[in-house]
This record gives sequence, structure tokens and C-alpha cells, in this order.
Amino acid sequence: MKAPPLPLLLTWAALLALLAMTLGLAYVPMPGPMNVVLALGISVAKALLVLALFMKLFRAPTLTRAAAAAGLFWLAILFALSATDYLTRKVEHVGDLPAPTGSEHQPGNR
Repeated sequence: MKAPPLPLLLTWAALLALLAMTLGLAYVPMPGPMNVVLALGISVAKALLVLALFMKLFRAPTLTRAAAAAGLFWLAILFALSATDYLTRKVEHVGDLPAPTGSEHQPGNR
């Protein structure tokens, strides 16, 4: 059996190191949204490693790169639409409601 090329092994090792960083970051208390920001930064680094070295996207033909860019553009649109939905919802506090007991629904009452 032939051994895998060294760049693939180094990429795998880098992905494992970034995974360990993400896992370790989950247990480190940080102020504000810093945990989320750092975790997203690490995930972007992992995605770039996969795109650049496993998928060889930076050396791919123009049509392949255009298809990948279109996919990222569509993903950005979906995130933007989800964010506008989430950010424009009005949530009203209804107070403490009693737990349902089952007596609210009587047979024949609709």
C-alpha cells in the first residue's frame, strides 16, 4: 500500500490541531461574544484548508471556481434572509402561564 502524500498528512494534522483548538475554546470562559468569534475564525480556517488543499479549488478551472463562488453567494443570501427574519421579529413576553392540565379540551368543544 502506497503512503499518502506529505501535504495531505500535514493538512490532516492541521485540521486535527484546529479541531483541538475548537474543543479547548469551548471550555475557556471569555467575555461577550469572543468565544463565538474565535470559533467562527477557526472554522473559516478549517474550511479554507479543505478548499485549498483537499479540493484544490485555487488551482481549479475557472468554471469550477465560479460554481463554488456561486454556492458561497447563495449561502450568504440564505444567511442574510435568516438574519432579517430573526432580527425583525417582535417577541412579546406573556408572563407565567400555567401548565396545561388536559381539561382545556373537552370532547365536542371545538
